[in-house]
Amino acid sequence: MEWMWIAVRRGRWQAMFVILCLFKLSSVTGQARYSIPEEQAEGSFVGNIATDLGLDVARLISGKARIITKGSRQYVDLNRDKGTLVIKERIDREELCGQTTPCSFSFEVILENPIQLYRVTVEVIDINDNSPSFPKDEINLKIAENAVAGTRFSLESADDPDVGINNIQKYTLKPSDHFKLEVQSQPDGGRFIEMVLQTPLDREKEETHTLVLVASDGGEPHKSGTVRIQITVLDANDNAPVCSQPVYKADVRENSPAGTVVTTVSAKDADKGVNGEVTYSIAHVAKEVKQLFEVNVKTGEIKVTGKLDFEKSKTYQLNVQASDHGGFTDKCKVIIQMLDENDNVPTIQLMSFSNSISEDSPPGTTIAVVNVDDEDSDGNGVVKCSINSDVPFKIESSLTGYYTIVTEDFLDRENIPEYNITITVSDQGSPPLSSSKIINVKVSDVNDSPPKFDQSEYSKTLPENNSPGFSVFTLSASDADWGQNARVSYFLEEKEINGVSVSSLVSVNSENGVVHAVRSFDYEQIKWFEFNVTARDAGSPPLSSVAAVKIMIQDQNDNPPQVLYPVQTGGSLVAEMVPRSADVGYLVTKVVAVDVDSGQNAWLSYKLQKATDRALFEVGLQNGEIRTIRQVTDKDAVKQRLTVIVEDNGQPSRSATVIVNVAVADSFPEVLSEFTDSTHDKEYNDNLTFYLVLALAVVSFLFITCLVVIISVKIYRWRQSRILYHSSLPVIPYYPPRYSDTLGTGTLQHVYNYEVCRTTDSRKSDMKYMQPMSQSLVSVDGDGTDTPQVEKQLSGICSQMSTLVSNLLNILFSILWLFH
Repeated sequence: MEWMWIAVRRGRWQAMFVILCLFKLSSVTGQARYSIPEEQAEGSFVGNIATDLGLDVARLISGKARIITKGSRQYVDLNRDKGTLVIKERIDREELCGQTTPCSFSFEVILENPIQLYRVTVEVIDINDNSPSFPKDEINLKIAENAVAGTRFSLESADDPDVGINNIQKYTLKPSDHFKLEVQSQPDGGRFIEMVLQTPLDREKEETHTLVLVASDGGEPHKSGTVRIQITVLDANDNAPVCSQPVYKADVRENSPAGTVVTTVSAKDADKGVNGEVTYSIAHVAKEVKQLFEVNVKTGEIKVTGKLDFEKSKTYQLNVQASDHGGFTDKCKVIIQMLDENDNVPTIQLMSFSNSISEDSPPGTTIAVVNVDDEDSDGNGVVKCSINSDVPFKIESSLTGYYTIVTEDFLDRENIPEYNITITVSDQGSPPLSSSKIINVKVSDVNDSPPKFDQSEYSKTLPENNSPGFSVFTLSASDADWGQNARVSYFLEEKEINGVSVSSLVSVNSENGVVHAVRSFDYEQIKWFEFNVTARDAGSPPLSSVAAVKIMIQDQNDNPPQVLYPVQTGGSLVAEMVPRSADVGYLVTKVVAVDVDSGQNAWLSYKLQKATDRALFEVGLQNGEIRTIRQVTDKDAVKQRLTVIVEDNGQPSRSATVIVNVAVADSFPEVLSEFTDSTHDKEYNDNLTFYLVLALAVVSFLFITCLVVIISVKIYRWRQSRILYHSSLPVIPYYPPRYSDTLGTGTLQHVYNYEVCRTTDSRKSDMKYMQPMSQSLVSVDGDGTDTPQVEKQLSGICSQMSTLVSNLLNILFSILWLFH
């Protein structure tokens, strides 16, 4: 075992030397080499990869270090926590490499963030785990009795899968009375065994001989294999076959079908008859070679029987033996050279791949590392790797057989959210073979696009008198980003419009952008207003944009026309005078009206609805002028009453009515007499009746209320005076507030003055002046004459009530006069 550890140490120093050399060439690659014996148990230590490559264990863990192998089997595993390589699967050197020495396998250790690639080679050291074995358990030889001393008989050599010292080291022949053993080494490393006759044989004395051939290796412990040689002594055959040429060379293409003729060997025997017949056989070759070729026993024609693969072996050597029936043999070599065919499609293996890349990644960002390989040789194995040109990526060669795909330009997810990259690898064979692999790379979103409104300015019309909460219209903003970065919310920018906050006029739904009217609008108060709405996404940091909104209030026909002239009064009449000499078209007056609405809702038209004499007057449809349409005569009535209706042009239309009194007379006294006598008396009587009834009701209510209150107060005071009298307590006179006792007479402190204004019709009215009201103070005496005192007080109360009612009536009549 000591020599194994020496080899391991030597391999480590060699690995460290290679790593140091590679670090001079590249800062991201390295190599290591180890040596281990075959047949190690699972988990056995191979080497400390972290120490040998100068890596921290933390780097192995953070870089997600892993082993990448080309084949389907992985013999070595990586322990990231310790930074060591251990045996994962039992390694059979003979199965792995056969007779090839040294035997080794390679794999790559890859780390990410940043990507680092290390190549590790493990040499498998042979141990003596196989015994030599012969192709047959028994060899039958026929030797003529006249065979002279020195005659040689070739024997099939034993096979030991081990190599080096563990391979066959010597052959021993027992017993050695007639024969001795000679072993000759061949240039290809094989051995040619011959049994040499030392003393002639005598068939009459001994017809058969049994020998044992022993093959021993040099391993520890020693192992050996045996074959029994059964010799039959024949009658004399003194000529051996002779091959036409000692070496044959032939070329054959790989993948040639079974039955393909490689070459033909020939040999001649000078004997005749049965002793001159020659047979051919393949001897002294490995079992695998015998499965690929066969030789015709009679003709010596060599044909293909198995599948030839240039990648497994480039040359084959066959030992063809020519034998006669007398046991004489001759041998020749057949060297078969394989011709490579372009039969292996290049392979693509993803060593590292990130299927998502941020759109703000700079050019040169690595997204994938691929390994390409072609098992063919020469031009058939030279490969070229490329990607499709319609993507913003490029492929760069990093190591032999390794390529890196990096970004070539800036990415924009809003234009192209994902890319399909086609990796194509082709060889230079004829015809060339190629393979491709498609990888999908998604571009992850970055909040780099602000919300965008459909239009920068919105102008909407809202009918006035809308209901609060009315949906005016919907703002819409789109965000080219994705996910949370594209979720748009809407906000109303606060400002004042005519001293009022805009939020008291409209509101904006933050989720869907619907603009609602908070209150009902009146066109006559506000005709339009503007405000801003902000659309903000939910990215980090958030982006926003602003749209200006103009709301124009649309006028509705909600106001009737208002008549400015003639003025309509409630108590007096205004009449327009028309002289009896007025001619046709005489302008009597003009009805002036306005409509606070706008547009066609304010277009007014005038119509004569009713008239005392429709044949005398007309009203201008557009201007409201009242003119005579015929000559005024003495027969026309003095008093003319016209009802004019004023209509607007809205839908539906609204109207107002005005009454125009026209007096047809030549003098003012005639007009005054007519209008005053007839109308004023009737209206005055109606109003007077109403006010008298109202005054009577009010006075009655006040009288009853005052009577009840005064009686209650007097009784309460009388009860209090009785209590004080019987208790013999001093009596303090009570004086009501704002009264004074002067010479025994109570007088009001305030003087009330009344001013009366009379009209020109005061001849039908009268006026009563209110007298001052006096009250006496109430005295409390200490004698027992309380009953007469109460009666005296009650009589004073009645006197006060009568005075009060009289004064109230005087006040009411004065009010009626003033109303008149």
